[in-house]
Amino acid sequence: MFITKVDPQSVEDITHSVVVIGLGMVTEQWELPFHTHGKAELLFADTGLITVETKDHLWVVPPQGAVWIPGGVEHRAKCSGSPRGFVVFVEPGIVEGLPEKCSTISVSSFLRALLERTAVLPLDDKHEGSAARLIAVLLDEIISAPLELFNLPMPSDMRLREMVDAMFASPSERVTLEQWAGRINMSERNMSRLFTLETGLSINRWRRQMHVVKALPLLEQGESIQNIAETLGYESSGSFVTMFRKVTGTPPKRFITDRMANVHTPLNVPEAGFYEY
Repeated sequence: MFITKVDPQSVEDITHSVVVIGLGMVTEQWELPFHTHGKAELLFADTGLITVETKDHLWVVPPQGAVWIPGGVEHRAKCSGSPRGFVVFVEPGIVEGLPEKCSTISVSSFLRALLERTAVLPLDDKHEGSAARLIAVLLDEIISAPLELFNLPMPSDMRLREMVDAMFASPSERVTLEQWAGRINMSERNMSRLFTLETGLSINRWRRQMHVVKALPLLEQGESIQNIAETLGYESSGSFVTMFRKVTGTPPKRFITDRMANVHTPLNVPEAGFYEY
């Protein structure tokens, strides 16, 4: 289905259990304020970079990736870099096995093709016969899609939140854990223990993951490794590449090259289609 505008009310008015909408390239970037709806949502970026934020997490979705948002979760989203892709709305409980929490997933060529095919199903289609089979396979592929670690869990403690907000705002600043503890008036031991309890990550691992999240839009824009390394405060491009490979399993240049490989096959998304709240 291709439409020109979606608002929260129209999402709730969708009668189909599963609807796939094409995202057309009509603007360099868009941003949606905090909102919620009963249907679960999958946002897929064929090109461009999608960022989704909830109260306690931040996800960055690189090209050929997607983020899953369960129904009822308040969130906001923005996209940059001439976005194209798809958004899928799914009625909760339609099938077992769909993710119960927000998560980023890897999109295979097959899943991408399914999104493209199901996006052109007519609105008056009752999803019977071949259409129903397509939708069933689409849901199976979403359920089995590998998870990716492009999220930043945010602590709820206000002192820790002050620290991570400062880290995110100034990623190149070199501050030791002892110095951070002094800044937020905590002991280093209690700070580290509470941070791990609330986020599931050590502070240093969180900081590395934050650097990857910060690097993704720069890589997508074609920035050099050297410039990105300097922006994030690394002494050399080699140390940045080593960090990026440890977190993602792939060097940064290869990561983007692999991601963009499928983009050479144009999506069947009209220029007029876009998604807006």
